Formats: sequence, C-alpha cells, structure tokens
Amino acid sequence: MEEKIISVGIDIGTSTTQLVFSRLTIENTASAFSIPKISIVEKEVIYKSSIYFTPLISDTEIDGEAIRIIIENNYKKAGIHPKEVDTGAVIITGETARKANASLVLEKLSGLAGDFVVATAGPDLEAIIAGKGAGADLYSKSNRSVVVNLDIGGGTTNISVFKDGEVIDTTCLDLGGRLIKIHPESMKVEYISKKVKKLADHMGILIEVGQSISADKINKITNRMADLIEEVLGIRKVTEDLKLMLTTKDLKRNYDIESISFSGGVADCIYGTYLEEKNLIYGDIGVFLGKSIKKLNLNNTFNIYEPTETIRATVVGAGSHTTDISGSTITFSKDIFPLKNIPILKLSAEDEQLGYEALSQAIKEKVSWFGLHNEKQQVALAIKGVKSISFGELKLLAQTIVGGMAEIISMEVPLVVIVEHDIAKALGQTIQTYLEYKKDVVCIDAVNVSNGDFIDIGRPLANGRVVPIVIKTLAFGY
Repeated sequence: MEEKIISVGIDIGTSTTQLVFSRLTIENTASAFSIPKISIVEKEVIYKSSIYFTPLISDTEIDGEAIRIIIENNYKKAGIHPKEVDTGAVIITGETARKANASLVLEKLSGLAGDFVVATAGPDLEAIIAGKGAGADLYSKSNRSVVVNLDIGGGTTNISVFKDGEVIDTTCLDLGGRLIKIHPESMKVEYISKKVKKLADHMGILIEVGQSISADKINKITNRMADLIEEVLGIRKVTEDLKLMLTTKDLKRNYDIESISFSGGVADCIYGTYLEEKNLIYGDIGVFLGKSIKKLNLNNTFNIYEPTETIRATVVGAGSHTTDISGSTITFSKDIFPLKNIPILKLSAEDEQLGYEALSQAIKEKVSWFGLHNEKQQVALAIKGVKSISFGELKLLAQTIVGGMAEIISMEVPLVVIVEHDIAKALGQTIQTYLEYKKDVVCIDAVNVSNGDFIDIGRPLANGRVVPIVIKTLAFGY
C-alpha cells in the first residue's frame, strides 16, 4: 500500500541558504511473508526556494533569526505548514559549520523544520555526501572505475573518491568562491580569508581589506588556486601551498583516477559561460575561480562529466529516507533509545577483505572522516559481515571493532554497530564481553545503509526488533 509524505531539505552553506520541498511516495516493497521494508518508490520536487546569501552577524556568527525568517517565509510561499512536513534534513556545511553559534542555530531551526536529521557536517562527511549527491558513487559503480567529485562552494572544496560505488578517500581544501569578497564597482576588498591572504603573500601579491584590487591580481590568485586542484589530483607536483590550504589530511593518491565531476556553486561557473562584465556578479571571486579551473587541461588526463545537480544538489537530495525493521537478532545494553542523528561509517567490500589487524586500522582512519572541526562526534559502524561465521572469527571481528572504534568507545555515547547479516546478537554480546560490560552497546542487523547516511533508532518492539530510520542525505551546494 502506498503512502505520500512531504519532505524538506534545508542547506545552510558558506555562501547560500536554500530549501526544497519534495513529495515522496513510500511503499512496503517486501513480500507478505517477509520483514517489512518501507522504500521510496517515487520522488517529486514540489517547491524550490530562491537561493539566498547566508546571513551573518559577523565573520564568526550566523544570523539565526534571519535564517529562520527566510525559512518561515518559504514555508508560506510553498503553502506548506510545518505540521504537514513528515521528514527532512537541516544541515550546516562548509565554512558556516565553523561559526561559533552553528549548534544554536540548528537547535533553533529544528523545531520549525520538524523532528528530522539536524546536523553539522564536517569536511570529510560533507565530501562524501556531496559526491553521492553529484552521482559520483553511481557513476563509478556503473563504469567500474575510480571517480572523483570536487564540490567547490563558497568556502571549501570538498573532494570524495569513489571506486565501484564505494567511497575510498576524501579530503577538503580551503578553496572557494567567497574567500575573497569584492565590491563590484569600487573593486575594494571587503573580506579575505587568512589562508588565501597567506597564499597571496607567497605569490608576492599584497591584498588588504579596504584596498582596491585589480582583475589581473584576482586572476593570478584564482589561477594559483586552480593549480592546487591539479596538485591534489596528482597531475602537478605537490607544494607547500597545498599543505597550507588543506583543511584535513591529503588524498592518498594510490589509485588511478579515470573520471572527475564538479558540483557546488563554482561548478556552475566551470560548466557555464560568464561574460567578463559578469565576473563580479556575486561580489566574490567565484566566477574568476570557475574560469581558472575551466582553463586547466584536466580533460587531457581525465574524463570530465557534468552531474545532474550542481548548486541545488544538496537540498534536492536532502530528506530522502527509508525505514527498515531490524532482522531476527539485536543486542542492546539497556533502554537508551531513541538514538538520533547518528552518521554512518559503512565499510567497503574491499575493507572487509582485509586481515583483522589491517581492518582495525582502516576503521580508525575512516572514523576520522566524521570529525567536526577538532571535535569528536558519535558514529555508527556498518558492516556486511559473514553469513556463516565461526565463533573464532566472531571473536576476532569483535576485537577488530573494539580496536577500530576506540575513539568512539572513549566518548560518553553508546557504541552502535549495524550488520547486514543476522549475526548482530552474537556479535554485540561478544563486543560487550571485550568491553567488560562497561559500555552501552547497540548492535542491529538486516539494515541497508551507506556512507553519508544518518540513522535514528527507535525503541525495540515487543518481539525485540527495533525500527531504525535511515536518512539519506545527498549533495551540498555553493
């Protein structure tokens, strides 16, 4: 039986804030004799807001009240009351996520938007979600290849690498269109980020707030930024400037990239055509940067394709969700439910083929994807697991998870493990044994998830099963 619900996606980015309403048709796609599986069978975008510059009180504070007014006004324009909205996502991304009051803004908006995913995405997680929203995961899977998506927004360039549909690497650079703001008429610099100022200093270019800057100087700076794109992709020798602009760790570059795509607001400037007189149409260097990247000879090395969504990729994708009922087994320490807004780390098939020691290290490395500006956040680990596992292997797997998730175990949050096969009860109990029953553990099975998803876990049903809500959030815009 079908049911129609309304979803909202709200993206508060470095430069812009926007929202989209969608009508989702959901249906139980399982047979009458199977565990229910509620899936989205149709999605229709019914309203797209205008794209607003993200209002700020200062360089370090978001204007939460102004954002609330933008969102309230668009609910009215769409003719939708907050109570009519069933699901969705409110996510702060990019430079905006670093603002001092980002968490307070999210709390303020959550009541308006509904009981949805409300989160701040760190650079690596944002890169994963952006890549999925641009379709890089599906493109890599269908072409059996390594694909890189570069999501270039106002403050950051979030880069994700996919192989056969699985994310294998991420990074983030402090490169974006709003890192220098310029008055279009006076050509006076109104803002420059500290890192870009250092980059300009390295080039011998003096740039100061309040002083005029020539188009020639802007071109030189954005051309250097474009060079750094080549450096991170491995087709130009890495310099100290790349190290300066890295927000997180560098790409590993131990794979052969075949295709690349661009998303984010600057992507529109790469794929589109802007006349010279429109270079400062947004009062920043976004158009200049797009043109500088466009001039690179990247197509001599890679296949370059245009994703279906660029600037609107975030909000069109945000808010999709699925509901799964956990299978025949579950472990949980005590009544700690509900658990909400937990990002998911899904191990790839290649990861699970590693030896247990190497797998433990791989988990540790990937947990760092979910760091939030030098802060830790709770992460749920998802694995496929083994159908017919021996007790010896089960113990080794439990030890591997305990070792790999050490950073999460050190936090005052439950350890959450999701297993595709029905071994959750035995695995969870074994993990509890290794943790000497001193840590809350939730281990559930038969739930299909991927990197970039969030999960909410409700209370167990009478039969011991739980109903996890898997929130599918996609790409991030400019």
